[in-house]
Amino acid sequence: MIEVGLFFGSFNPIHIGHLALANYMREFENLDEVWFVVSPQNPFKQSSELLDAELRLKMVDLATQDQENYKAIDIELQLPTPSYTIKTLDALKSQYANYQFSIIMGADNAQRLHHWKCYDEIISEHQILIYPRTGYIIDEEILHHNARLTKAPLVEMASSNIREWIRDGKETPYLIPERVYNFIKQKNLYR
Repeated sequence: MIEVGLFFGSFNPIHIGHLALANYMREFENLDEVWFVVSPQNPFKQSSELLDAELRLKMVDLATQDQENYKAIDIELQLPTPSYTIKTLDALKSQYANYQFSIIMGADNAQRLHHWKCYDEIISEHQILIYPRTGYIIDEEILHHNARLTKAPLVEMASSNIREWIRDGKETPYLIPERVYNFIKQKNLYR
């Protein structure tokens, strides 16, 4: 069985914090691969600054293209909207029978996990790997199920900050992968 961590996100844009977390999860949480699942729209976030999903997918692909055990997938862009994690998991399980899927999520999303569609089914069938976020405490009830708080490094970086800095004309070459940085500049994104 191939162990895959699914890292759901807007990745608007993907940055080194996302990549560091994915690297930690693969190396320290016994995952064979990490797949970045580009979400069309997170129902808990505003969409006003959200780039087209195809552009975000392209940036994740650029960030991971040289890494054998990391990749961008567009499964949620192929499924009908609204996008529910349970539907994504069902679609992946039907396509990849020899794979075991875990979900990688931040403590901020873990606090809202009980609001997700088919929450009980998700948490009973899939391991939830939670990474810490400043100011968020994990409910002990969640941790009694198939979820656990990892010792992943606390990454104090947000895509919203990067978008703001780019809009303000600041250079961000060390915060995002070089290919992504060049793509953003070439396409004049976030201006």
